[in-house]
Parts: sequence; structure tokens; C-alpha cells
Amino acid sequence: MSETKAGKLTDAEIKEYKTMFASFDSDGDGFITSDELTQVLKNLKMYSNPAQVSALIKEVDKNNNGTIEYHEFLDVINAVKSGSSSWTRVYSEQAKILKVAGHTGTHSYSEEEMAAFAEHLNNSLGHDTDLKYLMPIDPKGLDLCTKVSDGVLLAKFINLAQKDTIDERALNKRKGDKALSAFQINENLNLVVSAAKSIGVQTTNLGAAELIDGTKHPHMVLGLTWQLVKIHLLSAINLKNHPELIRLLEAGEDLKDLLRLPADQLLLRWFNYHLKKSDYGKRVNNFSGDVKDGNAYTHLLNQIAPGKCGKEGLAMDVPSRAARVIESAKGLGVRSFIQPRDITSGNSRLNLAFTAAIFNQCPGLDPISKEEIEKAGLMEDDVGDSREERAFRLWINSLNIPDLYLNNLFEDCCDGIALLKTMDKIQPKLVNWKSVEHTPKTKFHRVSNCNYVVLLGRQVKFSLVGIGGVDIEAKNKKLVLAIVWQMMRWHTLKFLAEVNSKKFGGKDVTDEMLVDWANATVAGAKRTSKMASFKDPSLATGVFYMDLLAAINPEIINWEYVKPGATPEDQLLNAKYAISVARKLGAVVFCLPEDLVEVRPKMTLTFIASCLSLIK
Repeated sequence: MSETKAGKLTDAEIKEYKTMFASFDSDGDGFITSDELTQVLKNLKMYSNPAQVSALIKEVDKNNNGTIEYHEFLDVINAVKSGSSSWTRVYSEQAKILKVAGHTGTHSYSEEEMAAFAEHLNNSLGHDTDLKYLMPIDPKGLDLCTKVSDGVLLAKFINLAQKDTIDERALNKRKGDKALSAFQINENLNLVVSAAKSIGVQTTNLGAAELIDGTKHPHMVLGLTWQLVKIHLLSAINLKNHPELIRLLEAGEDLKDLLRLPADQLLLRWFNYHLKKSDYGKRVNNFSGDVKDGNAYTHLLNQIAPGKCGKEGLAMDVPSRAARVIESAKGLGVRSFIQPRDITSGNSRLNLAFTAAIFNQCPGLDPISKEEIEKAGLMEDDVGDSREERAFRLWINSLNIPDLYLNNLFEDCCDGIALLKTMDKIQPKLVNWKSVEHTPKTKFHRVSNCNYVVLLGRQVKFSLVGIGGVDIEAKNKKLVLAIVWQMMRWHTLKFLAEVNSKKFGGKDVTDEMLVDWANATVAGAKRTSKMASFKDPSLATGVFYMDLLAAINPEIINWEYVKPGATPEDQLLNAKYAISVARKLGAVVFCLPEDLVEVRPKMTLTFIASCLSLIK
């Protein structure tokens, strides 16, 4: 059963089921993990052992990825209604709690994870002088939820997870012992939430209010922190940073098979590569049950650093072995926040984080020569196209579409499903799901879905000359970028028309209308800059963006930071500041400073549109 295949769900039922799913999915990432299900069972006083959790997941985990996605959760509901499921009591008891708790639902959170992430932040940011009044975070209790309330800690951590996401000149910081005002805190948290979205963090139902009262919403604080920890630890696990990862290619595979793997799956592949080279006869398929006895870790560490990490732990009991694993990793310089109990309990998040920390410190792969890189076809893509891919992918992820999270735009869109879900999100009921092949296993089925994407694109007046479904299926980068850009533009202008219906009289917003609005707004604030179009070379200075933001909020710009923009260096500084100031006002911006400096028309349009979205 799926929401689209069922075709019989009312809007009220869909809302009810999504609320129920969210009550299990504590971090809002679209997947119910074994840890999240364990916490729910403990909250319901129904937890017995990890085998119970594994059995419940296995009952509905059709794609065998160890988690429950929304469409699989609908199968849970269907089975419960028919009375033929082990989930019946779990579901009904959780529903009772939700009924009492109201529409906001009830959420559990892991005390172990709260403690672990507090330690990670202490290790990563404890030296920052701007955070002296917050550090260290007490790993016990909800101190982490208190320390994030003014936004400064989270802003710093976002920059650690993804360098230069936030220009700290736009961040309100304490001066001496004087606490920030409520207004300054709200600005910081707007900046944090918008910046988090811009790097792919799911922020469903999360805003400044929830972070200010973090102790009342610990599951939201934990969900946000976990996603940032994951980005921080996994961001370098890719072929660009580690071309030696091509050594993980297996028989019959080519580079594309590795490129389509998300970082966590690439990490599993790396783990198993070393296990295969050792004398350990097993492989790990997850970061929970398969690593909880510590044996795989012992063999991994011995394989990558035989001189420093021995196998004596194999003769110990499981808790002692887990402790020895952590000590061995520390001997390699791994700064880890995991505890022996986290390994032995099979906490998938903390074990994933621990494995990533080991990789980042000591990947243990032989260096690769330039000739090998060229032979494998691992040449750097066009930088501009890479930035567009990033912006469009993160935009789709920000739409919070159930069962959809893109790791690679070209690989993840080639069967048409992701693009159809995106179009259906922008214009509900546009897609006739009876015309879609939901499990496209053959090229014929993939092309059929992609042809339907093109057909619907023409229906909503996209310019698709020379683009066919076969191009999407073949992952033609230029053409995929062209069609996804038109989706993003369609969504942006449609949203602007809806939130500014009085201003535009219900008409579709055009590029010209956006330019006219921006110029009129700037002129109305007695500023002298202006733009001719989204290609106007003068936009490179960044001055127009500053004037526009100041026109929206006269107090938002610190003019001491604004440069004339005469040099490339000053232009980049202005662009960084403008993007962070826009986010401080609550705008969601997906472009990078380089896009504004280079005056890439698609990205300048989205930036101006994000500014207009602030006018409600």
C-alpha cells in the first residue's frame, strides 16, 4: 500500500497518518530507525529487547534498508486495520497518547544521544572564545537544549558542518557579559534555521520558538543536532576528497556505482572492504546489530593500523571488548564521544558517527595516482554545474516530501519518481499516479516515467525543446539541470504569487515583475543602486543586494561591513554578508556567494525572490 497507489485516503486521513509517522520519526528525517522505535517502545513501557525492535522493522521493511519509510508505514496502518500485524498494540497505544497530547504529538528522545552530541560539541567548539559563556555543555540532562537557545552555538556548529555557510558578521554575539535581547536571539535563530535548510537539514515544524524553549522540545533539538553531526562527520566521505575510494569498486562496477552511493552507504562499503582484507569472515550491513558485539570494529582497527590496534579484545567479554575498541580508536587520534554501552546496545546513529570518525582520522586506503584517477574517469565536473546541482538538490530536499531525500540529483532522478513527486508537491493532483510505474526496475519503465515528467512539464509551460525522457534516464547533466531549474523557478514564482496576492493581483509573477519590484523597493528607501536584469553585471558588487535588504529592514545591515565591491575579494565578502543577512530575516537561500559574484542569472533570480518572500 502507498499513499498514491491507495488512491482512497482523504485529506484528514493523510494528516492523521503523517502525524502518527512523525511521532515515531523523532528527528523528522523521513525514516523511523531502530533507535527511534526503541524509544517509542520504552515510552509505551512495551520494550523487551532489540530482537523485538528488529522483528517489527523487518515486518514492513520492504527495501531491506533497516528503517521504515512513510510508504512502508502506510503498510503498517493497513495491516493494523486488518488485525494481522505485530504492530497492532504498538500503533493503538501510540495513537491513544497522541489523542491525549493533541495535534503536536508526543516524542521520545535518547538520553545517550543527547549526552553524546553534547560531548561532540564540547570537543569541537570548546576552544571558541565566543562560546565561553556556554561551554562546556553538561552531557547529563537537557543542558544542550538550554545552550542552543540564543543561536550562537548552533550557528558556529553549522559552519563547522559546512564551512562558510553563515557569515559571522551577521550573527548577533554577546558583548562582554551582556546577554542578547529577545529580538537579537530571534534573528540568530532565523539565521540558524534558514542556514540549516540551505545545507540539506530537514526542519519540519522547527522554528525559533522551538529552539528558544528547547527543553520543551528536546526531540527537535536532538533531531537538528544529529543531522548537523552527521553532515559534519560525513561531509568529507566522497570521491572528491578521497579519490582513493575508487579502490572500493567491486567486480562489474564502474565509477557511477560509487557516485550514486550516499556517504553512509559508502562508509559501509569501506568498512566491508577492510573486513574482506582481514581474516574476519563476516560483513556488516548496518551500524546497529552487526557491530554491537565489537568484533567487526576490532578487525577493522587492526586492519587499518595493525601496529597500534591489536586483536586481544576478541578474547574479552562484549562490554570489555567495546571499551577496548574505543581505547584503540583513541590511540589513533580519533576524537569520539561514543561509550561502550552505545556499541553494545547497537545505537545506529552513534555507531555511524564513530565509524565516520575512524574513517576521517585513518581511512587506511592506498594513495591513488593521477593516471589511475584519469583511467577511472574521476575528473572534476564543471564547477558551475556542480553548484547548480547542489542548489537544486537541496531545494528539493527542503520541500519535506515523504520518502524523498536526494543524495545526487542526476542519479536519484533518473527513474522519474523524484521529479514526479516534486511536481506533485508544487501542484497537488497534477500527477496521475495510475500512469506511473512505481517500481521502475527496467530502462523501459524508467524512460516511461521520465517521458511523463516531460509531458507534465510541457503542460505547465516549461521550455523543453530538445529534452526527452531518455535524456533524464541517461542522466544528461545539462538537460536534467534545465528541467529541475524550471521546476524550482515555477515553485518560487507560484509561491510568491500566493503570498503576495494583493501586490500582484493574483497574476503569475514574471521575471520582469520581480526586477520592477526590487528596483521600486530600493528607490522607495532612497537608495541609488538599481538592476537592469538578472544578468546585470553591476550585481556582482553586491551593493544592490545590500540596498534591497536595507529597504526591507532598515536596521538589518551594518554598513561598516559593506564594501564598494571594486575587487573580487570585496565582492565575495559582500555576497557572503548579503546571503547571511537575508537568512537572518528568515529567507531560505540556496545559492552560494560565488553564484552572486559571477552573476549566474538563475541564482540571482532565486536570491531576489527569496527577498520578496519576506514581504507578507
